[in-house]
Amino acid sequence: MSTDKKSKVSERTAQEQTMRRPVQIAGVTIQPRDASEDAALPPVAAAVAPAPVAGQRCGLVAIVGKPNVGKSTLLNALVGQKISITSRKAQTTRHRITGIRTQGAAQYVFVDTPGFQTIHGTALNKSLNKTVVGAVSDVDLVLFVVEAGSFTTADAKVLALLKPGIPVLLVANKLDNVHRRGDIAPWLQSMHERHAFTEFVPMSAKQPKDIERLLVICEKYLPEQAWWHAEDELTDRSEKFLASEMVREKLFRLTGDELPYTSTVVIDQFEEEAGRTSKRMLRIAATIVVEREGHKAMVIGDKGEKLKRIGTETRVELEKLLDAKVFIELWVKVRSGWADDEARVRSFGYE
Repeated sequence: MSTDKKSKVSERTAQEQTMRRPVQIAGVTIQPRDASEDAALPPVAAAVAPAPVAGQRCGLVAIVGKPNVGKSTLLNALVGQKISITSRKAQTTRHRITGIRTQGAAQYVFVDTPGFQTIHGTALNKSLNKTVVGAVSDVDLVLFVVEAGSFTTADAKVLALLKPGIPVLLVANKLDNVHRRGDIAPWLQSMHERHAFTEFVPMSAKQPKDIERLLVICEKYLPEQAWWHAEDELTDRSEKFLASEMVREKLFRLTGDELPYTSTVVIDQFEEEAGRTSKRMLRIAATIVVEREGHKAMVIGDKGEKLKRIGTETRVELEKLLDAKVFIELWVKVRSGWADDEARVRSFGYE
């Protein structure tokens, strides 16, 4: 499902649903149908919106903040399972990741976003920032995540992106790192003066009680409408996408700060077949893309040990996440300057 609100689909007329917009492909333009072509088409029934169910609530909740502030950790905790990768490296998250939590009569559709980048102006960073701006434009609630007791220039630039009219909760994360809790009250007062936050939620994403409290607070901002997803769904992202993210997480975690964040992962093969000893067996082949030969040697490691460990840790975690037997092969290729090449950035799956 797209993260666009489903209610908008039902608002389209039958004529609008049969119209074809111009499609731009490199070297090719497919024009819309003319009036005579439209007249020859059979009528198309309007899309049917989900039937309302008494008491159900469902809505979009965007999680935004500067890089490395704990957004992905918060998303995983809110969903109750790991669907977004985490590491100490800034901007580990590069895509808009949707996490779904259904609890009681409420279905929360959380949207995790990349950290808004203000330092580097590469094509990759421009793509990531575009994702952030798009995510906050059409949601029911925004969770603005900052480190408790801190507010930087980077935080201010993210705050400036928020649109008026959408309720915003200030999520003061990493409260467990604050040694003097008495300092939080004046800090919260200063934040109140910066923006008209709807509510303030000092918390730690690592504390289950804090997560439950945040869910209760979020529920009242969800519109009363039918759920968009099945009760057991956790994300709208494909298993192939989750596999690429898992490789990238292990890559960053095992190489530390030595490897530039511009390294990425491309899935070359993702095939499922019947398993002999398990219900499912997945065969995955992935390419780790780096910008320099020196980075390639760093990823491979002495006698291939680093690359082997990346593959092993990825396999173990994917088997738990996907409930399948996993075979994975990893390769490393050099693509100099890819992060500053808009065409190549798009070819690697970035918006």
